[in-house]
Amino acid sequence: MDSAIFSTWQDQRPRGDGAVEREQWNANCPVRGVLDKIGDKWSMLVLMELAVGEQRFSALRRSIPDISQKMLTQALRSLQRDGLVDREVFASVPPSVTYRLTPMGKSLLEPFGSLVLWASRNHPAISAARDEFDGQAA
Repeated sequence: MDSAIFSTWQDQRPRGDGAVEREQWNANCPVRGVLDKIGDKWSMLVLMELAVGEQRFSALRRSIPDISQKMLTQALRSLQRDGLVDREVFASVPPSVTYRLTPMGKSLLEPFGSLVLWASRNHPAISAARDEFDGQAA
C-alpha cells in the first residue's frame, strides 16, 4: 500500500511560504478522534480479546492481566459509546454481563490483524533500533 490512501482525506492548503498546512492533525479532526480512541493500548487489547467471541468482564480481566478493573471498565464504556462493543445484561443473581463486538467492531479486525502482523514481523528490527539509539544516548 502506498501513501495515496492518506491523500484522499488530507485537507492540504498552501501557506504563504509554499509549505502545506495540514488540517487533519488539529484537535477537531474526526480521523484523529477515532484513531486516538481505538489506538490506545487498552482499547486495542480489549478488541483483540473480543475478537474470539462474547466474553464476561471477569474473563476479559483475566485475559489482560495487567489491566486494572477501572481501566477495563473505562475501555469497555468508551468502546461501547463508539459503537464498537455491545454490552448485554442478563437478569440473574448476581446480574451477568457479557460484551461482544458489534459489526463495526468486527470490521476493525482486518486492519488490526494487519497491524499486529506488521508489529510481529518488525519487532526484532524495532528492538535493535531501540538498543542502538539507547546506546548512542548513553
